[in-house]
Amino acid sequence: MGRALVTINLLFPIWVLMAALVAYLKPDLFTGLRPGIPWLLGLVMLGVGMTISLADLKRVFSRFHEVGIGVGAQFVVMPLAAWVIAMVLQLPPELAVGVILLGCCPGGTASNVIAFLARGDVALSVTMTAAATLIAPVATPFLTWALAGSWIPVNAWALLVDIVKIVLLPMLLGVTANHFLRSSIQQWREGLALFSILCIVLIVAIVVALSRGRIADAGLLVMAAVVLHNAFGLGFGYLLARLTGMGETQSRAVSVEVGMQNSGLASALAIAHFSPLAALPGALFSVWHNITGPALASYWGRKSTATRSPSRKTK
Repeated sequence: MGRALVTINLLFPIWVLMAALVAYLKPDLFTGLRPGIPWLLGLVMLGVGMTISLADLKRVFSRFHEVGIGVGAQFVVMPLAAWVIAMVLQLPPELAVGVILLGCCPGGTASNVIAFLARGDVALSVTMTAAATLIAPVATPFLTWALAGSWIPVNAWALLVDIVKIVLLPMLLGVTANHFLRSSIQQWREGLALFSILCIVLIVAIVVALSRGRIADAGLLVMAAVVLHNAFGLGFGYLLARLTGMGETQSRAVSVEVGMQNSGLASALAIAHFSPLAALPGALFSVWHNITGPALASYWGRKSTATRSPSRKTK
């Protein structure tokens, strides 16, 4: 992965924080952009698709054990963890639905870069991202309906249709473009990453602007839910991978994939089907998981370097 791509990702939390601050102070700049959120996320998923090859999709079957464990944790453990957190913190209905919806989403778009920085199995990370995104149109609506329906009525069919339109179709279009135009796309890889990140930053700004009136009351409570959910995902993903016989690099990839949700998708669906307040957990998660992810990757990267150093000295 190019150095520019890594740098862009590491600066992402700063850009999100700056955009959120501007949106909070000047909400009128962003509230009128609410209808553009699905289009922005569609462009992000198009970019994600352009980083996935047909070989990545085929690896789902050749590495079914590892992929199955990672994706299974993504769509079984993380939704249940979100439900438990919402219950324990006694979140109000809109926030509870937002946290559960976040837990029911597939892995985040930055997980592959974080897996690379963590010296994890990047091929496995990309394959899990592709598999989870393909499953999401069915899994995310059903799980949200099953777990959040007791708080707020959930139209699972409408969620499914939207996920197909703004996630699945753009991603498949990106995969197709990557297959036929691979050499051209590789030249613009850093530019595509930057554009995708700017789209996510804008989505966060819109959500913050729309939720401005409730952030002061709900912000700390939502942040607690986000921190707990992210920490559980990173820790459980790694532990599960080790307990099921995976090596260190594969376990790191699973940890990152399970712990980093597609917060842009959660925000877009919450805005479209629930309320701006329900989109707040996704917006805050966009900041938080791009702080904890690079921090954990930095620790693992230094640990890998330290482990290899003695062998180098003996040669």
